Amino acid sequence: MRFGADEAGKGPVLGSMFAAAVRAPAAALPEGVDDSKRLTPAKREALDAAIRDAGEVAVAEVPVARIDDPETDMNSLTVGAHAEAIAGIAADGDDGLCDAGDTDEGRFARRVAERVSADIDLRARHRADEGDPHVAAASVVAKVARDAHVSALADEYGDVGSGYPSDPTTRDFLRDCVADRGELPDCARRSWSTCEDVLAKVEQAALSEF
Repeated sequence: MRFGADEAGKGPVLGSMFAAAVRAPAAALPEGVDDSKRLTPAKREALDAAIRDAGEVAVAEVPVARIDDPETDMNSLTVGAHAEAIAGIAADGDDGLCDAGDTDEGRFARRVAERVSADIDLRARHRADEGDPHVAAASVVAKVARDAHVSALADEYGDVGSGYPSDPTTRDFLRDCVADRGELPDCARRSWSTCEDVLAKVEQAALSEF
């Protein structure tokens, strides 16, 4: 059977990354499945429920502690997340496609497949979520999981924005946490340059006031 895999939350400075895999007959996938970035949150939520009804779904979470581990890197973590999600749904003889998380599509597919015990035929392609319905479905599931995670962070900390370094709300949140508490929040990826910048700017501002 066909399956697809994709991840969400690779680039943010806050929170976990998620990978999802979807295994289903192509005809069973709901109409309107597309790259999650092209869909509204409400549409993603509706599609997520329909995708889960259509076939098998598995989601893997990579928490901040693993992302910040100096013994690993984001490429390896992305490989591992895809493999964990795929292992949750794949069966011998399945044919799958994942969104390539490496500049070398073939290398990414090989690294993922090596970590899956099922005997599968796996390929990887850049921007696969834009044209393959199974990968698009996986992108929706991964994005919904990531959105729910960010919502939970907002419940705990207040408005954290999207979690991306380019988001002023996210940067303000990090700055205010450091200024008020003297440290970054637990949900921050401390190894990201954004966090280093925030710490440096708050320290500089404190020295200027002194």
